[in-house]
Amino acid sequence: MNIIRAYEAERNIRNGMSTIFVDGFYQWLKYFSKDKAKLYKTFAHIFNRDVFYIVVVDDSIAALAACTTNNIPSVRLKYSEFRRHLGLFTGSIAYMILKNEFENKQYPFQISENMSAIEFVATSVNYRGMGVATELLKSIIESTSYDEYVLEVADTNTNAIKLYEKLGFAEFMRIPQKNSKKSGVNYLVYMKYVKIKDIEFQEPIL
Repeated sequence: MNIIRAYEAERNIRNGMSTIFVDGFYQWLKYFSKDKAKLYKTFAHIFNRDVFYIVVVDDSIAALAACTTNNIPSVRLKYSEFRRHLGLFTGSIAYMILKNEFENKQYPFQISENMSAIEFVATSVNYRGMGVATELLKSIIESTSYDEYVLEVADTNTNAIKLYEKLGFAEFMRIPQKNSKKSGVNYLVYMKYVKIKDIEFQEPIL
């Protein structure tokens, strides 16, 4: 298992990242198309590789996640790509909705200078249940210098919530969702991890 920044990959990994992304978030993306092949092509361009981390196992991408700040988007959407793969009408609607939701992400709290948002955590269907997402998040937290890390998760995604809690994340806010019966999500849950800094012991001055 090797965990690297996405830009460090020696080959084009956008298609592999898109496959994991679409499979992981298909519950929401299927409203624009139930054809996963179309969705894979549509989203292959979006990843800001400067802020994404990936797990590589046997030369395959096993998991991904972004770690970013409030002023650096994890993804950048191109209207032309949405229109090209989803058609003029559906592509336009998907682009407008997802640009606002993904690229112009607004959290219901202030992202401070020493805080990072962990976004788009997803694991390949071939590696689920093997702990790769756990190792990825541990690595991100250990290798970055933020004091706090926040993330958003659907209340119905109980497996993800258990994973985050196991890593030390704690819920601090939840926002009720409109049309919950249709989406299957009652609340968006916000969780936070606070990094414990090492405190150097100093002899008392006598």
